[in-house]
Amino acid sequence: MFCKSLKTFIQPVLIAFGVVLVLAPGVATQAQQNDEGVIEEIVTIGTPGGAGIEKRDVSFAISVLSEDEIAKFAPKSTADLLKAIPGVWVESSGGVSGANIDVRGLPGGGDAPFVTLTMNGTPLYGTESLSFFEQSTIFRVDETIASAEGLRGGPGAVFGKGEPGLTVNFNLKRGHEETEGRVKYTTSDYELMRFDGMLSGQLAEDLYYMIGGYVQSSPGIRDAQFTSEEGHQFTINLTKEFDQGEISLFSRVTDDHGQWYLPFCQNCGHDLGDFSQLGTATRMREIQISPSGDTKVYDFSNGRGWDGTVSGANIEFDFGNGWTLRDNVGLTVGDADTFGFVPSGAAITVADLEAVVGAGSVVTAGGETLSSGDYVQTYGHWVVMKELQSFTNDLSINKEFDGGHDVTFGFYQSSFSSDDFWSLGNPIPVHNTANGDFLDSSITPADIAAAGGDAGFMFGLASAGDARTSAFYVADSWQMTDAFRLDAGFRQESIELEYTLDTGPGYPDGSRDSATSLDDDQSAYTLGANWDFNEDLGFFGRYSKGYVFPHFDNVREGQLEVNDVEQIEFGVKFVSDTFDVFATAFFNNFDAFSGLVGGGPPPERFETDATGIEIDATAAFGMFNIGISGVFQNAEITQSLIEDPGNPGSFIPSGNKGNKVLRQPDMQFRISPSVDFELGTWVGTAYGAVTLVDDRFGDNANQQPLPSYTKVDLGVILTSDTGFFVQLHGDNIGDSHGFTEGDPRSSAAVNSRPIFGRSVRLSVGYDF
Repeated sequence: MFCKSLKTFIQPVLIAFGVVLVLAPGVATQAQQNDEGVIEEIVTIGTPGGAGIEKRDVSFAISVLSEDEIAKFAPKSTADLLKAIPGVWVESSGGVSGANIDVRGLPGGGDAPFVTLTMNGTPLYGTESLSFFEQSTIFRVDETIASAEGLRGGPGAVFGKGEPGLTVNFNLKRGHEETEGRVKYTTSDYELMRFDGMLSGQLAEDLYYMIGGYVQSSPGIRDAQFTSEEGHQFTINLTKEFDQGEISLFSRVTDDHGQWYLPFCQNCGHDLGDFSQLGTATRMREIQISPSGDTKVYDFSNGRGWDGTVSGANIEFDFGNGWTLRDNVGLTVGDADTFGFVPSGAAITVADLEAVVGAGSVVTAGGETLSSGDYVQTYGHWVVMKELQSFTNDLSINKEFDGGHDVTFGFYQSSFSSDDFWSLGNPIPVHNTANGDFLDSSITPADIAAAGGDAGFMFGLASAGDARTSAFYVADSWQMTDAFRLDAGFRQESIELEYTLDTGPGYPDGSRDSATSLDDDQSAYTLGANWDFNEDLGFFGRYSKGYVFPHFDNVREGQLEVNDVEQIEFGVKFVSDTFDVFATAFFNNFDAFSGLVGGGPPPERFETDATGIEIDATAAFGMFNIGISGVFQNAEITQSLIEDPGNPGSFIPSGNKGNKVLRQPDMQFRISPSVDFELGTWVGTAYGAVTLVDDRFGDNANQQPLPSYTKVDLGVILTSDTGFFVQLHGDNIGDSHGFTEGDPRSSAAVNSRPIFGRSVRLSVGYDF
């Protein structure tokens, strides 16, 4: 299967090389006129121990986003920013937390099962993703971020956390001898209030600081009639320099949450850009939480978010004679809770319901009698409480030997846990309108189901999971000649996992369902080659094999398999004063995957192949600039089995073989032009972005088509020579209504979740 699929790999490789050949003549002329066409960005992920290497010298696919590029993107959430990384599919339409993130056609379909986030090279959590948790949930972008790096595939499977998919590293700003700072206030057409601040400088000789954070609140773009997005964050980064190295200590305290936006009825006349079912009438709900009848009132304005702390240390010392020690330490502690108002089944008309309960009897809890053309639907209040803790340490020793060998030995450890309480379902009929009320208590979910809707369900659990991993890795970067380098790496990792589970009908029933232990070990490896054809043009190739261990929710679902990821990459790099072009052709094969796809029963085991080409390019012509990033890919299910309903534990063909992997488009691109100008004593940049997204399917059966869409953003930044600046940013100015997902809880596409509608933000600030 793997060799057969390589035939389809040739075409995107030729495209990658063709892009460079088309651009090369004009670029070469410019390079001859100016020999300073080099990339000065230093990337740290993808290197053993985070040693750092110039971007133009890497032998893997990586994108770097500067502080200015992040500002122009103006992301509404951390996940939103990841759309700037080619090959990454992001569904950030769920709000400030709880995105779905996929990479390179790997079959995710929910949360982010192949994505690791790091801060200063330190992983935020010990495993990629859990149910109702992906790592962008516990990270917020603010003015303390200096840059972001996005590594796809390649050596990520061996170093650090050992992530075969996507690793995103956020580098904190750090202090220098000069005191610098920024204050900024932001508002919007949806009543946002946000204040950001950052200050950095020198505390004492060789001791530097950076502090910063924000406070913000708003009703949200999808107005829920109350302050549905609010929070604050504070970050500190201290750096002490020594004659032979340095130590940095950082800590970030966050308490931030926002409404969890969910799929909703698309044929009920709602405004797709700002509709919210949740409102003041449905904000509070009393829910049974134990078999003895105990109840608790929950406030669903809390949505999804993070209340916790991420801290760490970066240590690096040069001992001379080519020996260097590095250690990255991380500690994450906090709560990542979810409070959602979730649709169940299709909306129906009041006329349909009246056929069951009688004409004129459909009344809201507030006393409003609904007309026959109004819509009603079953919704449920979902409660997920997650108490998370993670401790990681990545220790490495590097030695530069004669003969061009740069060898690293590393030891990575992690200890992480998740203590959960869930109460899912809790169905209740509502008037399906913006901020609609409950129906009168005489109408039940069963009545909605009898009229063609859905009765909903009840499910609850209490669980506790603890896991420990230990990994040894070794790498050698061999500079064989001035132009040719070989990179090799190997990782051996073991995991010990303990998990205890108690489930029940909307609450844990007090009897233990299972107590499971898992003990496994796996190996990963990578081999890459880099050839600098000249100082402007380079090529690389890489093979890597990685894995993803089961996590607590996999164990709960009885899925204990280790999932393997095999990848081949070929890349072209062309760098000059005028053009930067990075094109990477990739092929990956994913085997024996089950559980994280589809969102529910029956369990599915399958194999996928994905072939594609990623483009990450920029060009500068005087005052004009343009960036292009995106991917062409083909991700296909090559084998698919589902559990036999009549014979649990046995699997039969599902009929999905040959289908597209769910949700991810074959093509998505972002084209971002800008122009620099002067206006008196002000320097300005007018910028825009056009995002093109191909059609997709919301399910592996390819029965939920999601059409293509285009999104346009525009903005302008003005900066005075006194330090004052103004930014006006318009997001989705065409008010596009592209859908990011169907209904993962229904086989029919009765509900869908669109992107946010048009919004405008205004920021004013001062740099000093």
